Amino acid sequence: MRRLRSSLILLLAAIAAPAGAAVPAAARVVPAAAEAAVDRLFSDRTEGETRAVVVLQDGVPVIERYAPGYGPANRFISWSMAKSVTSTLVGQLVAAGKLSLDAPAPVPAWHRDPADPRGRITLRQLLHMESGLRHREVDPVEDADTNRALFSDESNDAAAAAEAAPLAYPPGTKYEYSTLTTVMLDAIVVRTIAPQATTPAARRAAMAAYLHDQLIVPAGMPSLVCEYDAAGTMLGGSFCHATARDWAKFGQLYLDGGVVAGRQVVSPAWITFVTTPGPTNPAYGGQWWLNRPGNAEKHPALFPDQGPPDAYSAIGHLGQYVIVVPSKHLVVVRLGKTQDNARGDLLPTLGKLVNAFPDAK
Repeated sequence: MRRLRSSLILLLAAIAAPAGAAVPAAARVVPAAAEAAVDRLFSDRTEGETRAVVVLQDGVPVIERYAPGYGPANRFISWSMAKSVTSTLVGQLVAAGKLSLDAPAPVPAWHRDPADPRGRITLRQLLHMESGLRHREVDPVEDADTNRALFSDESNDAAAAAEAAPLAYPPGTKYEYSTLTTVMLDAIVVRTIAPQATTPAARRAAMAAYLHDQLIVPAGMPSLVCEYDAAGTMLGGSFCHATARDWAKFGQLYLDGGVVAGRQVVSPAWITFVTTPGPTNPAYGGQWWLNRPGNAEKHPALFPDQGPPDAYSAIGHLGQYVIVVPSKHLVVVRLGKTQDNARGDLLPTLGKLVNAFPDAK
């Protein structure tokens, strides 16, 4: 039955391919170990609830499976995979010369007083989660900075709440995972593209148009929608939604060197930046996670014991993954619900799925 399903997917992929596009049969055989890993993802509840898996090899879908009640039309929440979407938007502005990685981050609140030490925080340090700003991501739940800014008393203007935090460490010296850092990046993007947008409605419209024109259309991700707070700032640290197929297209965009249909959507230099370990966390790049040991959070982000070392991923709360593996020409999307403290069971299976495919020739 598994072979029949995979063969059907390959047939559909061949039919959908552009005229003249090669779909070598030998390259599209799904390894039995990959099928077994997908079976385990959907059947082993110690690994949580898998709702969707999509695997692309050379841009062709070789596995696509959904849990009962879910299908290709469902949008799935990103949680923190959205951080990689925000990173993409920042990277486009860096490539256009409108932002600079090593210039002080353009946060007006930090530059009103020349003596404010936050004025030295760079865009690079924000992207690497090493701003030095005081932050509590999760604990205690009722008073965590992220929860207050997304769901509670500071949710009317999440970026302002984030920008008001004082320094706890010198910038660039300590990794501290922070969803609010990404919200600040979203605020930087909208101020850069639309400095004249001073109302929440105008800010939201400007950001939505930019997202549409710079990512949704060129990457072919029509289902992608992101949420905004009352101030009109995109909540691009947590709240974007797309189908499993469109999340796979996002990974494929990076796998293909940022090029879609001949258009350079993301610069190669940005892909190099986001996949290079930051100075304070060897398992974290520019809002993307790397398959490297030594995660500053004291647990593996992916499966570094299995490799490959060039794999990297957008990762979201409760086990959302868009894994990009250049050495295997592979994109793996897993969406579902796995408690964060249970990922130790899920990650080895994802590693087996990735490593069931041979290296590309």
